[in-house]
Order: sequence, then structure tokens, then C-alpha cells
Amino acid sequence: MFDWSNLRGGSEAEPGPESGPESGRVSGPESGPESGDGSGDPARRVAVNMATRAGFLGDIEAHLREGRGFTVATLNLDHVVKLQRDPAFRAAYARHSHITADGNPIVWFSRLAGREVELLPGSELIAPVAALAAAHGVPVALLGATEASLAEAGAALEAAHPGLRVAARIAPPMGFDPTGPGAADCIAALRESGAGLCFLALGAPKQEIFAAHAAAALPGMGFMSIGAGLDFISGAQVRAPLWVRRIAAEWLWRLAQNPSRLAARYGACIALLPRLTVLALRSRRAGAAQGAEQGG
Repeated sequence: MFDWSNLRGGSEAEPGPESGPESGRVSGPESGPESGDGSGDPARRVAVNMATRAGFLGDIEAHLREGRGFTVATLNLDHVVKLQRDPAFRAAYARHSHITADGNPIVWFSRLAGREVELLPGSELIAPVAALAAAHGVPVALLGATEASLAEAGAALEAAHPGLRVAARIAPPMGFDPTGPGAADCIAALRESGAGLCFLALGAPKQEIFAAHAAAALPGMGFMSIGAGLDFISGAQVRAPLWVRRIAAEWLWRLAQNPSRLAARYGACIALLPRLTVLALRSRRAGAAQGAEQGG
């Protein structure tokens, strides 16, 4: 599969399991955003490396059980647009140990390229990951959203998952810089809380940049970027009904709810579709040719 962070660079082979979290070769601090934008470096490409829900949850459970840190990003088409434009976002994303397909277009283009991946939205991974944290006695921190939303979401998570302890609720102010002095204060608060897992609800690109930045300072902590996930739990935002999600029309639901904010964003996403189609088909042909050579 092509590199989602560099659509100008043509078709690239997507890393297989040997380069994913299962190998234990998770990017370290030395490969962080400070070292450059990651373009042109095969080890820094952005690819979905968690193809199934079972594989993702199994690997996250192992990390929580063993006290190993991790960073989870959930890729959608808006992220792909931002990855083309923002070097800091691209570098941070490339450092993430676990990347899932958060949007149906990511699933569809992966399939077109010859690789099946499951749809794993961040908002739908909060509950199972929280259950794993509760089962293994890992305290949780919530960072982002508003104080009111965090209070409601924290109470709801603790009620839904007996044994879960929300050790910190941190609502950064408007204008939060994910690598600035405020980020240092958040990292200090996370360290003091004793949490081993942090759900980040800062929105892209701030949450992914903060995760990559904070992971270097807190190597034993897991970070999951989940966008509006905590607001969905608290009721501060309403997610599309299940039937809308099942017909892959959640984007239309969201656009109808907030057209002034989302029209330009979705327009940029739609503009990428022709290029993604070309790259996916090119990747599929390259994979077929490689398979024929190996078979011969």
C-alpha cells in the first residue's frame, strides 16, 4: 500500500507485520518530530499496521499488561489531507506505534489496493481499551475536551468498567501548544497521576503531535488519540445513529450538523479521491506483479 503521508511520492509498499507493533520495533524518541518531517524515509512512512480489531486489542492488552508504552492514531481522510500539508503532523504520525483505519475511505482504498483492513474508529475503541485497562489495573487519564465533559466522561467510564480508575482529568486551555510549556505541564501532571493510559481528545493535529512528544518523556504510558470520543461519552456531542454509520454516511450526518465548519474540510477530502484511486490501483498492480515474480 502507498504511504498515506506522501501522496506525491507515488506507490510504496506498505509495511507488513514485521515492521508493526508486533515486532517490538516501535519508533523511539530519536525518530521524533525534532529530527525532521519524515518524508522520503522508508521507516517513517504512515501506514495502517493494525488491520483487525482482534489483532489491535490483543497487542494493546500485551502492552498494558507488561507496562510498555504505545501511541495509537486512527487514520481518516481528513488526517490524510493534513499529512500532505503539515510536516510536524507527518513526523508525529510516523512515530505512532499503532495506526488503525478510522474512516470508510481508508478501508475502501486499502481494499482497492489489495489489502483488507477493518474499520476501527477511535470512538469505538475507547470502551474495549478501557475494559482492558480495568482488567489489568492500569489507571487512566483523560486529556482534552472541557472540564465538564471530562467529568461526565470519566464518571461514565468508571461506571461502565468496574475497577477502572480515572486518575487524571486534564482540560488544556484554548490555544494549547502540544509541544510548548503547557504541554510540559500536562506531561508533569500525567506523570504525577500514576496513569498508564491516556485518552487524548484534543483533535488533529494537536493530539497526535502531543502523543509523539509526550511518549518520549513517558515511555511506559499508552496514548490513544480519540478526537471527539470523550464528548460522545459525556453527551456533549451526539454521534450519528448506528443506521447512518452502517451505510457509511456518518460524514453526511456531521456535515448536516455543522456545514459552516465542515464544508471546506470535506471538500479537501473529496479532492484527494482521484489521486487515491490512481495510487491504490497502481499499488494493486505492483503487488500482483511482485506475486507473479515470486511465484515464478
